[in-house]
Amino acid sequence: MQPRNMSMSGVVDLAAVKSAGEAKQKAEEARAQRAASAGQPGGAPAGTGQVIVDVDEATFETEVLQRSAEAPVVIQFWAEWCGPCKQLIPVLEKLAREFAGRFVFAKIDVDQNQALAQQFGVQGVPAVFAVIAGQALPLFQGAAPEAQVRQVMDQLVDAAKQQFGIEGALVDPGAEGEAVEERPAPEPPVDPALAAAHSALDAGDLGGAVQAYKNVLSDNPGNAEAKLGLAQAELLGRVQGLDATEVRRDAADRPDDVPAQLRAADLDLVGGHVEDAFGRLVETVRRTAGDDREAARVRLLELFEVIGVEDPRVIAARGALARVLF
Repeated sequence: MQPRNMSMSGVVDLAAVKSAGEAKQKAEEARAQRAASAGQPGGAPAGTGQVIVDVDEATFETEVLQRSAEAPVVIQFWAEWCGPCKQLIPVLEKLAREFAGRFVFAKIDVDQNQALAQQFGVQGVPAVFAVIAGQALPLFQGAAPEAQVRQVMDQLVDAAKQQFGIEGALVDPGAEGEAVEERPAPEPPVDPALAAAHSALDAGDLGGAVQAYKNVLSDNPGNAEAKLGLAQAELLGRVQGLDATEVRRDAADRPDDVPAQLRAADLDLVGGHVEDAFGRLVETVRRTAGDDREAARVRLLELFEVIGVEDPRVIAARGALARVLF
């Protein structure tokens, strides 16, 4: 997954959404048209529709693009032969039912819909994207614990509301499209210091975000969200301005150059190649000693924080690290 893929305050890069104002206007126009059609024969009332759908190339426009004007559509690309896909699907289905219309979960079989997979640049499954007002956002790749996926969905829904004014109409997912009275979702209490840190990160003020997260942690060292945000902000700061081609060439040409390996590992993680990043650093720890080994070990622990300590890939890499250290 990308560094902010598990948090809309950094995992999902909202800067990738081009012309947000234009998209928001289009979304509002689409909602107005659908609301008008609700009063006409054949028009669908607001708040109807399934929250879990199977999508193919023939239904993509209606089930994804059109519905994304009213609620975020979360797409999981999957395959019948993919074990992690089958682990992740029930998690997203459960959350789609719980969120009850605040996002739609769409499943796309890559083997049956290769053109869509190519359009989204899918390189492995499971791969998860969001579509908001017709704009595609990469979320994460690979299976992940429910707690982390829930965090992504919370922040996706919030981002859709804040950036595009899209909230989704609450529905009863078990009522086969029967409308339910809309009601606001309960708002969790907001930590002003943490909110300021998230805002700085979303605004691209990486230095300000790092300091703000450190301020939160100075008062509450166990704050998991602040730890995650700090790790992500520091990672984004490190890769800013790097030439990916040059970094990868240097790492390949100089396998014993620890700083070169650290830079390449950062880019691996940002590019969604989590196992590659972890494997590169474990190997660097194995072949080095002293300060170089410590630098690689510390960087690996920092990247663990970005992904989340409960992620299976982190657990596996921790085991590999222990084997080379001891």
